[in-house]
Amino acid sequence: MNTPLAERIKIVLFGLRNAGKSSLMNALMAQEVSIVSPTPGTTADPVTRTFELGALGPVAITDTAGLDDGGELGIQRVEKSLERLRHADIPVLVTRADTPLTDPERRMVEQLAATKPALTVVLTHADLGYDQAKYDWARAQGVASVESPVRRGIEELRGLLEKKGAQADPEASPLEGLVTEGDFLILVTPIDLAAPKGRLILPQVETIRDTLDKDCACLVVKERELFGFYQLLTKRPKLVICDSQAFAKVAADIPADQPLTSFSILFGRKKGDLSVYLKGVKALASMPADAKVLVLESCAHHQQADDIGTVKIPRLFRQLVQPRAEFHHSRQLPPESELASFSLVINCAGCMVSRNAVLDRLSILERLNIPVVNYGLFLAWVNGLLPRALEPFPREYALYNSGS
Repeated sequence: MNTPLAERIKIVLFGLRNAGKSSLMNALMAQEVSIVSPTPGTTADPVTRTFELGALGPVAITDTAGLDDGGELGIQRVEKSLERLRHADIPVLVTRADTPLTDPERRMVEQLAATKPALTVVLTHADLGYDQAKYDWARAQGVASVESPVRRGIEELRGLLEKKGAQADPEASPLEGLVTEGDFLILVTPIDLAAPKGRLILPQVETIRDTLDKDCACLVVKERELFGFYQLLTKRPKLVICDSQAFAKVAADIPADQPLTSFSILFGRKKGDLSVYLKGVKALASMPADAKVLVLESCAHHQQADDIGTVKIPRLFRQLVQPRAEFHHSRQLPPESELASFSLVINCAGCMVSRNAVLDRLSILERLNIPVVNYGLFLAWVNGLLPRALEPFPREYALYNSGS
């Protein structure tokens, strides 16, 4: 149950008001986690809870506001619901079995079907009978019938969700495709003011675990001790992975032909698309003098005096790219009307959000023709370590060298 939310399969319940979404969530969780009321619009903001679902393991389920919510606040609630749907692995249309299919329900399923193969439909209030035309339509999507709130049909629904989960596109692990059984790695993890007391940050922990899961071994060392321990090795590391902020020192302390990359670049691949970020790297050479740059993070953290996003990256950018660049900081994408004014977005590694969430950001930025780069690739570039930091990724290495 300690699996990070960003790493869980995400099930999002959506539908019209009073379709039975909250009752269904309570039934799946076997506890009262959502408020149930006959009053339309009871669910205001999305409600997310975590639990174990059979073969799927740890999942997160979200109850959303009705898609037919009205008024100014209702429109905002619907926008939040749609955002959660874009990030869903398994979108679940919840609709009454005894009423005809509505055009908004049909349109939403048609929109999602193209990109969400695990989409399914749940017919609630099945004890009241079926609208045959809706039932025939729902069968094509994958359907379960539930008699909420008495919870008949819940076990069948659990089984269907497990099957649908196999159709979801899971995130690759940090080292996917980079190592084979028996490989040896060095992980360079600085312990500085930004490091959380008594623990490692999530990308470091996940990479260590993935090393063990892939039957490999690793040496975890701070950057100050790297040179001495490297000299003691009798086996050459397959790869050295470091914190992006330590790129310069690490590169100086290991042989020039030693494969090297960073945690941020690993997670740029795991959570997003390195090829999109590489276009952003290329754009650094043509930034306008009055460049307006958005630094986009994905989590709240205590900012130290030399914070990477608010201090180090702006300082390096002004030194090496454009001295008069104007920086803005946010934890979510601004409205598109505001985004259009930015020359560049610099995205964090995204370790605390899902791959779907990061890809959604990248698709919006690509559509608006706004270049985007992530922390790791930007820091590799300013330290003169491109394309070296891409050598472990043959496709992206070739793409960078091709100049396209």
